[in-house]
Amino acid sequence: MTAETPLFCANHPNTPATLRCNQCEKPICLRCAVHTPTGYRCRECVRAQQKIFNTSLPLDYLLAVLVCLPGALAGSFAVGLVSFIGFFGVILVPALATAAGATLAEITRRLTGKRRSKALFQTALLAFGLGALPGLALRAISGDIWGAAFQGLYLFFAASSLYYRLSGIQL
Repeated sequence: MTAETPLFCANHPNTPATLRCNQCEKPICLRCAVHTPTGYRCRECVRAQQKIFNTSLPLDYLLAVLVCLPGALAGSFAVGLVSFIGFFGVILVPALATAAGATLAEITRRLTGKRRSKALFQTALLAFGLGALPGLALRAISGDIWGAAFQGLYLFFAASSLYYRLSGIQL
């Protein structure tokens, strides 16, 4: 029997490697390992894989803002009209907000040519939040408790619907 020579991490030469990257077979330590659904990979292989999926262009960020900011503002205005129906708006607002978020996500997706990146999704979410914030602030400042609650529900449901619809993989 031959004794195997111990492997050391490719990035940390003094640290014993307990794993190998399942992509490039490079020996890696636990600090360098990135857990993926298919096993452990080195950070370089993970970065290379992410570059394949990040396809957005600089214009896409502007398009996301131009769709989500006014869309959120318009939806916030519509929710302001719904606040007059009282308690039953608790049922109606989440449904409308989810539909609004999904609609804005689909418009953004089509205008950007289905290009994607995490930064693009976050930009759309930030633009949506900025567009919905004035409606929430106006209701809160005026003391309209139902209106502020409905605006909060709208912001939560529409923003989450927008983000997950944009970032999810759809065929």
